[in-house]
Amino acid sequence: MDNYSGYTDQQLTEILRKGDQYAFAEIYNRYYALLFIHADSRLKNHDESGDIIQDVFAQLWQKRESLNIENLVGYLYKSVRNRIFNLIKHKKIITGYLDWFTLPDIDQQEFADHLIREKQFAAMIAAEIEALPPRERQVFELRKFENLSNKEVASRLDITEATAADYMKKAVKTLKPRIGLILFTAFNHFNSL
Repeated sequence: MDNYSGYTDQQLTEILRKGDQYAFAEIYNRYYALLFIHADSRLKNHDESGDIIQDVFAQLWQKRESLNIENLVGYLYKSVRNRIFNLIKHKKIITGYLDWFTLPDIDQQEFADHLIREKQFAAMIAAEIEALPPRERQVFELRKFENLSNKEVASRLDITEATAADYMKKAVKTLKPRIGLILFTAFNHFNSL
């Protein structure tokens, strides 16, 4: 067995593609602790952090032959980050369902009115987003609804990263006062009830 600890990440990645278990073990030993600390600093839960890291390495091994990784550390951190986001999103959904089931007894008419107003305000905000110039709207939606970075937006829309950032700034500058007015109206409406 070679001394894999002397190999670069790029060399290990190439060897891993061929199914070398020792290359995988070296990558695991080299990065497990760092990735665990990164995940645990976000989640504050050792079990969930460990599960996420195990999933990332399991996927690395399962997809080893088809992976085209130029930056191993970047790939691993991004994989961990995406799993953290998915876990947090899942927790929020579960919490939302639990909150809904534990709602106190409220007047059904008041609840129905609240849902109607909520939909109206959401429609007003959606209309403001839709009213943006096409490129600004595309960039805004990709950034806010698909959680893409400026670099990813630029790649998808075939524009420069600086242009993507500029469109985003313009969209936010346009939307901030308009959405603020909608929220102000909503706040005053709810206070008058």
